[in-house]
Amino acid sequence: MKVSTRGEYALRALILLGQHSGVISIGEIAEKTLVPVNYLEQILLQLKNLGYVRSKRGIRGGYALRKPPDQIVIGEVIRQLEGPLAPMGCVSVTAYDPCPLEEGCLLKPLWTLIRDTVARLLENTTLEDLLEGRIPREERRVKKA
Repeated sequence: MKVSTRGEYALRALILLGQHSGVISIGEIAEKTLVPVNYLEQILLQLKNLGYVRSKRGIRGGYALRKPPDQIVIGEVIRQLEGPLAPMGCVSVTAYDPCPLEEGCLLKPLWTLIRDTVARLLENTTLEDLLEGRIPREERRVKKA
């Protein structure tokens, strides 16, 4: 799974909106997140259509979160913007794509573990967790020499 600039920029915008209680202009969001305004407009429209943000028109217009940060799950946002979290189609839960070498493939368990680890981390992380610096940590298994 690779997160595109669209996914990264969407998360940057959500974090900035989560750090403020009111409406923020698109120009200010672009400036503080280093996202080009034209691209940001498309991303914010998509986030609005997905129900994460709301917009306000007018001189004091801009964007604000529609949902509380603890109800915005990062895994859900990434899936809706980027698609499946699986690194390979043969292990995707939502977009399974069979492979002619799948039976007996020695890589499939690795791809499955990667999918499960990424999904677990992203599904257990909310926008509030990011804002509070609470990132779930996976236990590391270190192979000793």
